[in-house]
Amino acid sequence: MRLEAISWERLTEALAERVAGMKAADGSPWLRVAVDGAPAAEPRALAQRVGDALRVLGREALVLDAGAFLRPASLRYEFGREDPDAYYDTWLDTGALWREVFGPLEPGGDGRVLPDLWDPVTDRATRSPYVQLPPGAVALLHGPLLLGRWFPFDLTVHLRLSAAALARRTPEQDRWTLPAFARYEEEADPAEAADVLVRLDDPRRPAWRPERP
Repeated sequence: MRLEAISWERLTEALAERVAGMKAADGSPWLRVAVDGAPAAEPRALAQRVGDALRVLGREALVLDAGAFLRPASLRYEFGREDPDAYYDTWLDTGALWREVFGPLEPGGDGRVLPDLWDPVTDRATRSPYVQLPPGAVALLHGPLLLGRWFPFDLTVHLRLSAAALARRTPEQDRWTLPAFARYEEEADPAEAADVLVRLDDPRRPAWRPERP
C-alpha cells in the first residue's frame, strides 16, 4: 500500500477543503463524515481539528462522539465487562445513531440532531438539547469500529495503527479490546473500505492515502 507523508496541519487543511467542496451523494443538504479509529489513534483530535477548519471555511460543523451513543451498562456488560465480541457487536447503540443523527440528516430530514445520548461514566442519559443544523452543515462522527455498519457517510477517514502499534499505545486496562480490533481488521477491512486512510504508527509522522483505489 503506497502512502504519502503529510503533516497534521496539511492533513487537517486537505480534509477540510475536500469536505467543504463536497455534496452528499444522496442529495441530502447535510454532509456526514466519519473519523474512524481506535482510541489509541485519537480520532477525536482529528475530528475537532477538521471541524474547526471547516468553520474557518464558512461551513458549520458539529463534532459528535460515538462514545456518547453507547448502550447502558446493563446491556454492554451482559457477557462481562471485558468481552471483546460484545465491545465489537453491541456496545454502540446503532439504533440511536440512526434515530437521532442519521435519520434527521437524510434527504427530507429536519436537520435536528441530538449531540449525545448516554454518559457511559455515570450510566445516565445526558439530556442534552437538540442542535439544529442548517443546510450545508457537516456532522463529523468520531470513534472506533464505525465502518461496515451501513451508516450513510459521505466521506470516511480511517486512522490506522498496526497491530503492534495498537498494542503498544493501548493502556493496560484496555488491552482486552485488542481482539475486537483484530476482528475489525478481518471483517470490515477498514483500510480498504475507507475513502481516506491515515497511518499513525508514529503519530509525529502521519502518512496518508488521500483516495481509495
